[in-house]
Amino acid sequence: MSELTRSQAIFVRHEFAIRRLHSLLGIVPLGLYMCIHLTTNASLLNGPETFQRAVYYIHSLGAALPLVEWGGIFLPLLFHAILGVWIIRTGRSNLGHYKFTGNKRYVWQRWTGLIAFVFLTFHVLHLHGWFHASPWLAIVKPLGFANFYPYNAASSLAMSMDRFIWGFWPAFYLIGVLATVYHLANGLWTAGITWGLWVTPTAQERATKVCTVFGVVLALIGTAAWWAAVSPGPEEIAQARQIEDEMYDAAVQTGLAYDMPEKRYEGEAERTLEPELIVEEVVIEVIETVEPSETPGEETPSEKTPSEESATDPTPAAE
Repeated sequence: MSELTRSQAIFVRHEFAIRRLHSLLGIVPLGLYMCIHLTTNASLLNGPETFQRAVYYIHSLGAALPLVEWGGIFLPLLFHAILGVWIIRTGRSNLGHYKFTGNKRYVWQRWTGLIAFVFLTFHVLHLHGWFHASPWLAIVKPLGFANFYPYNAASSLAMSMDRFIWGFWPAFYLIGVLATVYHLANGLWTAGITWGLWVTPTAQERATKVCTVFGVVLALIGTAAWWAAVSPGPEEIAQARQIEDEMYDAAVQTGLAYDMPEKRYEGEAERTLEPELIVEEVVIEVIETVEPSETPGEETPSEKTPSEESATDPTPAAE
């Protein structure tokens, strides 16, 4: 038995549980997280204060944040994506023979899944760098990745959208967001089939309407989040940076945020500055000697030679 056949046998033997776990992780936690994530980013339209406050709440988890990221996002995403690629490779589409809407959605679901996986992979690299280890960040930052600073959320997000060939990142993010939204909305419908929630034609038609409305609303929210990230210009970015710095001082004092300079844009810039480029302040003390000025009516003492002194001395010479 070949390796591929053995893998197929394992999948067929546990297909019932694997497919349900695959669809469940696509909804919870991944789908739920995407809804929260897009809504949080769309709050940037209300101003950098709203967005920064939301980011502070997320990062208030402190040391537990990496556990939440890997346990609730990255590992489920890897499982869902790898299994999705396996399903694509082993599945067969009959769209070439039957141009039904269901067959088109079957193909679109798989293509948008691939686009979403590529998009999310580079999205995490572009903003967060995949890993937070300093040696790794020292490699990816000069390449234009790991651009997001949580304590300067709005300004660093807007700046990161313009740090490549003009128009690349905005177009990449818009296509990725819309593909991911479609994959989730249509995935809700297929998950209902997998879990036996709607099996009759009437129930499926009703579910189609609900999933369509959900997809349209989420696409609008995602587009609003995208526009809030790509639209600010240099002046808006500078204003956002000033607001974020003021909020940081207040957040540290109130305990909302930890005092972690590495999560600020300026703090990172100071740490990456070459030692030989750091110029210390040098105070040069200048001592200036001022000679006393002559007072009217007074004669400034001057040195005289003995001959001059005797010539001008009014005392009569001794006889």
